[in-house]
Amino acid sequence: MYTLIIGNKNYSSWSLRPWIALRVAGIPFTEQKLGFFTEEFSRRVNAVSPAGLVPVLLDGEFAVWDTLAICEYLAERHPEARLWPQAPKARARARSLTAQMHSGFGALRQALPMNVEARLPGIAFPEAAQQDISRLQAIWHDTRAEFGQGGPFLFGDFSIADAFFAPVVSRFNTYGIAAAGPVRSYMDAVLALPAMQEWTRDALAEATFVPEDEPYRKHR
Repeated sequence: MYTLIIGNKNYSSWSLRPWIALRVAGIPFTEQKLGFFTEEFSRRVNAVSPAGLVPVLLDGEFAVWDTLAICEYLAERHPEARLWPQAPKARARARSLTAQMHSGFGALRQALPMNVEARLPGIAFPEAAQQDISRLQAIWHDTRAEFGQGGPFLFGDFSIADAFFAPVVSRFNTYGIAAAGPVRSYMDAVLALPAMQEWTRDALAEATFVPEDEPYRKHR
Protein backbone atom coordinates (compact mmCIF):
# COMPACT_ATOMS: atom_id res chain seq x y z
CA MET A 1 0.00 0.00 0.00
CA TYR A 2 1.12 3.53 -0.69
CA THR A 3 2.03 6.02 2.01
CA LEU A 4 1.47 9.71 1.26
CA ILE A 5 3.46 12.12 3.41
CA ILE A 6 1.72 15.48 3.64
CA GLY A 7 1.81 18.73 5.59
CA ASN A 8 -0.89 20.53 7.56
CA LYS A 9 -4.20 20.09 5.75
CA ASN A 10 -5.27 23.63 6.55
CA TYR A 11 -2.35 25.13 4.63
CA SER A 12 -0.80 22.55 2.31
CA SER A 13 -2.20 23.14 -1.16
CA TRP A 14 0.51 20.95 -2.68
CA SER A 15 -0.41 18.03 -0.41
CA LEU A 16 -4.08 18.27 -1.38
CA ARG A 17 -3.39 17.55 -5.06
CA PRO A 18 -2.25 13.89 -4.89
CA TRP A 19 -4.33 13.23 -1.79
CA ILE A 20 -7.60 14.10 -3.51
CA ALA A 21 -6.53 12.26 -6.68
CA LEU A 22 -5.95 9.11 -4.63
CA ARG A 23 -9.22 9.48 -2.73
CA VAL A 24 -11.43 10.16 -5.73
CA ALA A 25 -9.80 7.31 -7.67
CA GLY A 26 -10.34 4.93 -4.77
CA ILE A 27 -6.67 3.95 -4.63
CA PRO A 28 -5.81 2.68 -1.11
CA PHE A 29 -3.13 4.59 0.80
CA THR A 30 -2.16 5.58 4.29
CA GLU A 31 -1.47 9.20 5.12
CA GLN A 32 1.32 10.50 7.29
CA LYS A 33 0.76 14.10 8.28
CA LEU A 34 3.66 16.23 9.49
CA GLY A 35 3.40 19.71 10.98
CA PHE A 36 5.12 22.46 9.04
CA PHE A 37 8.23 24.06 10.58
CA THR A 38 8.77 21.20 13.04
CA GLU A 39 11.82 19.01 13.67
CA GLU A 40 9.75 15.94 12.80
CA PHE A 41 8.88 17.43 9.42
CA SER A 42 12.49 18.09 8.49
CA ARG A 43 13.76 14.77 9.77
CA ARG A 44 11.10 12.62 8.11
CA VAL A 45 10.88 14.39 4.77
CA ASN A 46 14.63 14.80 4.31
CA ALA A 47 15.04 11.09 4.98
CA VAL A 48 12.97 10.16 1.91
CA SER A 49 13.23 13.12 -0.48
CA PRO A 50 16.21 15.23 -1.52
CA ALA A 51 13.75 18.06 -2.20
CA GLY A 52 12.86 18.25 1.48
CA LEU A 53 9.25 19.14 0.64
CA VAL A 54 5.83 17.52 0.84
CA PRO A 55 4.05 15.71 -0.58
CA VAL A 56 6.04 12.52 -0.96
CA LEU A 57 4.52 9.24 -2.13
CA LEU A 58 6.11 6.04 -0.88
CA ASP A 59 5.50 2.87 -2.85
CA GLY A 60 7.12 0.47 -0.44
CA GLU A 61 10.54 2.05 0.01
CA PHE A 62 10.47 3.77 -3.38
CA ALA A 63 9.85 7.52 -3.06
CA VAL A 64 8.20 9.82 -5.59
CA TRP A 65 8.15 13.54 -4.83
CA ASP A 66 6.66 16.59 -6.56
CA THR A 67 2.91 16.64 -7.10
CA LEU A 68 3.02 16.26 -10.88
CA ALA A 69 5.44 13.33 -10.73
CA ILE A 70 3.29 11.65 -8.07
CA CYS A 71 0.09 12.01 -10.10
CA GLU A 72 1.76 10.81 -13.29
CA TYR A 73 3.11 7.79 -11.40
CA LEU A 74 -0.36 6.98 -10.09
CA ALA A 75 -1.90 7.36 -13.55
CA GLU A 76 0.64 4.93 -15.00
CA ARG A 77 0.30 2.41 -12.19
CA HIS A 78 -3.50 2.56 -12.17
CA PRO A 79 -4.79 3.00 -15.73
CA GLU A 80 -8.16 1.67 -14.61
CA ALA A 81 -8.61 4.81 -12.49
CA ARG A 82 -8.59 6.99 -15.63
CA LEU A 83 -6.86 9.85 -13.90
CA TRP A 84 -6.32 11.48 -17.30
CA PRO A 85 -9.10 11.93 -19.87
CA GLN A 86 -9.25 9.13 -22.41
CA ALA A 87 -9.64 11.20 -25.61
CA PRO A 88 -6.21 12.28 -26.93
CA LYS A 89 -7.03 15.98 -27.36
CA ALA A 90 -8.76 16.19 -23.99
CA ARG A 91 -5.82 14.39 -22.37
CA ALA A 92 -3.33 16.76 -24.00
CA ARG A 93 -5.32 19.78 -22.83
CA ALA A 94 -5.60 18.36 -19.31
CA ARG A 95 -1.83 17.87 -19.19
CA SER A 96 -1.27 21.40 -20.51
CA LEU A 97 -3.52 22.94 -17.85
CA THR A 98 -2.01 20.81 -15.11
CA ALA A 99 1.50 21.88 -16.07
CA GLN A 100 0.37 25.51 -16.25
CA MET A 101 -1.07 25.31 -12.74
CA HIS A 102 2.00 23.46 -11.50
CA SER A 103 4.46 26.13 -12.61
CA GLY A 104 2.42 29.31 -12.88
CA PHE A 105 0.10 31.70 -11.08
CA GLY A 106 2.79 32.81 -8.65
CA ALA A 107 1.05 36.07 -7.81
CA LEU A 108 -2.09 34.22 -6.76
CA ARG A 109 -0.11 31.76 -4.63
CA GLN A 110 1.59 34.60 -2.80
CA ALA A 111 -1.44 36.82 -2.28
CA LEU A 112 -4.00 34.07 -1.56
CA PRO A 113 -2.25 31.38 0.49
CA MET A 114 -4.41 28.37 1.25
CA ASN A 115 -6.23 28.47 4.59
CA VAL A 116 -9.23 26.14 4.73
CA GLU A 117 -10.57 27.25 8.09
CA ALA A 118 -10.47 31.00 7.44
CA ARG A 119 -13.00 33.27 5.79
CA LEU A 120 -11.19 36.38 4.60
CA PRO A 121 -13.33 38.35 2.15
CA GLY A 122 -12.48 41.92 1.29
CA ILE A 123 -8.68 41.70 1.25
CA ALA A 124 -7.22 43.94 -1.47
CA PHE A 125 -5.06 41.92 -3.86
CA PRO A 126 -2.27 43.18 -6.12
CA GLU A 127 -3.12 43.63 -9.78
CA ALA A 128 -1.03 40.60 -10.74
CA ALA A 129 -3.08 38.41 -8.41
CA GLN A 130 -6.31 39.83 -9.82
CA GLN A 131 -5.09 38.92 -13.29
CA ASP A 132 -4.35 35.37 -12.14
CA ILE A 133 -7.87 35.10 -10.71
CA SER A 134 -9.39 36.21 -14.01
CA ARG A 135 -7.17 33.85 -16.01
CA LEU A 136 -8.12 30.88 -13.84
CA GLN A 137 -11.82 31.60 -14.10
CA ALA A 138 -11.49 31.90 -17.88
CA ILE A 139 -9.68 28.55 -18.00
CA TRP A 140 -12.43 26.84 -16.04
CA HIS A 141 -15.18 28.44 -18.12
CA ASP A 142 -13.60 27.67 -21.49
CA THR A 143 -12.50 24.14 -20.60
CA ARG A 144 -15.93 23.21 -19.31
CA ALA A 145 -17.49 24.57 -22.51
CA GLU A 146 -15.14 22.60 -24.76
CA PHE A 147 -14.61 19.35 -22.88
CA GLY A 148 -16.96 19.17 -19.89
CA GLN A 149 -20.18 17.86 -21.38
CA GLY A 150 -19.90 14.43 -19.73
CA GLY A 151 -19.96 15.55 -16.10
CA PRO A 152 -19.44 18.44 -13.67
CA PHE A 153 -15.65 18.64 -13.85
CA LEU A 154 -13.28 20.25 -16.34
CA PHE A 155 -13.24 17.21 -18.61
CA GLY A 156 -16.54 15.72 -17.48
CA ASP A 157 -15.15 13.10 -15.13
CA PHE A 158 -12.71 14.04 -12.36
CA SER A 159 -9.09 14.08 -13.53
CA ILE A 160 -5.64 15.12 -12.39
CA ALA A 161 -6.40 18.58 -13.76
CA ASP A 162 -9.20 18.93 -11.21
CA ALA A 163 -6.89 17.69 -8.47
CA PHE A 164 -4.46 20.48 -9.33
CA PHE A 165 -7.16 23.15 -9.33
CA ALA A 166 -8.86 21.92 -6.14
CA PRO A 167 -6.57 24.04 -3.90
CA VAL A 168 -7.46 27.10 -5.99
CA VAL A 169 -11.16 26.39 -5.46
CA SER A 170 -10.44 26.25 -1.73
CA ARG A 171 -8.58 29.56 -1.91
CA PHE A 172 -11.43 31.23 -3.79
CA ASN A 173 -13.80 29.97 -1.11
CA THR A 174 -11.61 31.36 1.68
CA TYR A 175 -11.23 34.82 0.14
CA GLY A 176 -14.78 35.16 -1.11
CA ILE A 177 -13.84 35.42 -4.78
CA ALA A 178 -16.99 36.17 -6.79
CA ALA A 179 -17.98 33.48 -9.27
CA ALA A 180 -21.08 32.84 -11.37
CA GLY A 181 -22.41 30.55 -14.07
CA PRO A 182 -20.21 27.64 -15.15
CA VAL A 183 -17.35 28.79 -12.94
CA ARG A 184 -19.56 28.75 -9.84
CA SER A 185 -20.99 25.38 -10.84
CA TYR A 186 -17.49 23.96 -11.25
CA MET A 187 -16.38 25.25 -7.87
CA ASP A 188 -19.48 23.81 -6.24
CA ALA A 189 -18.81 20.41 -7.83
CA VAL A 190 -15.26 20.36 -6.44
CA LEU A 191 -16.35 21.51 -2.98
CA ALA A 192 -19.11 18.86 -2.93
CA LEU A 193 -16.72 15.97 -3.53
CA PRO A 194 -16.73 13.64 -0.50
CA ALA A 195 -12.94 13.68 -0.62
CA MET A 196 -12.86 17.48 -0.54
CA GLN A 197 -15.29 17.52 2.36
CA GLU A 198 -13.15 14.97 4.22
CA TRP A 199 -10.05 17.10 3.70
CA THR A 200 -11.95 20.16 4.93
CA ARG A 201 -13.16 18.40 8.08
CA ASP A 202 -9.63 17.27 8.86
CA ALA A 203 -8.26 20.75 8.25
CA LEU A 204 -10.82 22.31 10.60
CA ALA A 205 -9.97 19.74 13.28
CA GLU A 206 -6.25 20.60 13.26
CA ALA A 207 -6.64 23.88 15.19
CA THR A 208 -2.98 24.66 14.48
CA PHE A 209 -1.85 28.21 13.74
CA VAL A 210 1.29 28.54 11.59
CA PRO A 211 2.27 32.24 11.44
CA GLU A 212 4.47 31.74 8.38
CA ASP A 213 1.41 30.61 6.43
CA GLU A 214 -0.82 33.53 7.46
CA PRO A 215 0.96 36.70 6.28
CA TYR A 216 -2.36 38.46 5.64
CA ARG A 217 -3.09 38.69 9.39
CA LYS A 218 -1.37 42.08 9.35
CA HIS A 219 -4.17 43.30 7.06
CA ARG A 220 -6.94 42.45 9.50
